[in-house]
Amino acid sequence: MKFLIIILISFLITGCQEKIYEDNNVDYFKIKDNNIDVYSKVFINDIIINNSNYKIISDNYQIDTNKLGIKEYSINYLKNNKNYVYNFKLNIVDQEPPLVFSGTSKTVNIGYDGDLCNLITYGDNYSGNVKCEIKGEVDLNKEGKYQLEYYLSDSSKNVKKVNVTLNVKDNSKNNGNNNDSSVKEKTLFSDILENYKDSNNLIGIDISKWQGEVDFNKVKNAGAKFVMIRIGYQNGINGEIIIDPYFKENIKRAKDENLLVGVYFNSQAKDIKESLDQAKWVINTLDKEKLDLPIAFDWENWSKWNNFKISFHEVNEIARAFIKKIESNGYTGMMYGSKFYLETIWEDFVNVWLAHYTDKTSYKGDYLIWQLANDGQIDGINGDVDIDILLK
Repeated sequence: MKFLIIILISFLITGCQEKIYEDNNVDYFKIKDNNIDVYSKVFINDIIINNSNYKIISDNYQIDTNKLGIKEYSINYLKNNKNYVYNFKLNIVDQEPPLVFSGTSKTVNIGYDGDLCNLITYGDNYSGNVKCEIKGEVDLNKEGKYQLEYYLSDSSKNVKKVNVTLNVKDNSKNNGNNNDSSVKEKTLFSDILENYKDSNNLIGIDISKWQGEVDFNKVKNAGAKFVMIRIGYQNGINGEIIIDPYFKENIKRAKDENLLVGVYFNSQAKDIKESLDQAKWVINTLDKEKLDLPIAFDWENWSKWNNFKISFHEVNEIARAFIKKIESNGYTGMMYGSKFYLETIWEDFVNVWLAHYTDKTSYKGDYLIWQLANDGQIDGINGDVDIDILLK
């Protein structure tokens, strides 16, 4: 009798589990493309073509595209009221060649002994180490113009070819005369107010130690409504974090004048751990100080990019880690970037501080703040200051 009860219990348990049948009939389903770009955002339903009347019952899950290689995936579907599984393979690939984001006409002095590869700036979406090879003849001890071919290859053997003009010059022949007598007019804060102020925005500035001691009462009376203040910066690659010497005075006096206040941090982080440490430092330095505007992550070390040995994906992850840590502590995060890098390297961020020094920006993305001038003149500051427009 006991044996019979055990059999019945076993039957009831197994009977409650729906059996899944395997039927990899290629006529039922097709894959649009088995090669999927690394880091792309792709869901299963994006790549499956259903050639049958059978209903797919799997969740529309996202494909893991963070690592290269062949991976197995599956979907479940109903056929004759039975649950079937269809198995298939996808190949995560890197098909994007390295990117060059510097000019291709370079000038060096006679006797230059540096690395010619570092004359241009280049990087890759996936690989942190891009191989550089140069073809062409150049005599660095002889003045002249030389044509070189740069071959840049990533770890997936994608190649970018770039033609570079190298000018070798003898500076001893330069008599120091400069015939360019043109002087660019400065950008007046009053002109920005007159030309851009409307009911949908506020006009303000961003400052650091370079502006010295600021008279915030005069800044306010000049029409500024907000100020982004540098809280600190990283002193070089692998360098220590340093508080801006004017930060505490700036934030106190700006608040005393009832200006809206946000802050930014200049980073040279090369990995997520560094950016997280910097975010923690910012939070601790603020010591629960209330802000009206976001905390911006300012990473703009493009002239030194070749020294970082990281990919574009990695630098985006570095920025996201900083912003996520900031926001987990009750503040609003923001990404600072120039138009070029926002369009070519930085990925989608919710809050963007756009730097584009022009009368009318052609940037197509969304942004919260537009830094439209770096040579601004405003009462209360001796010298140049950045001028910004905050969208309400």
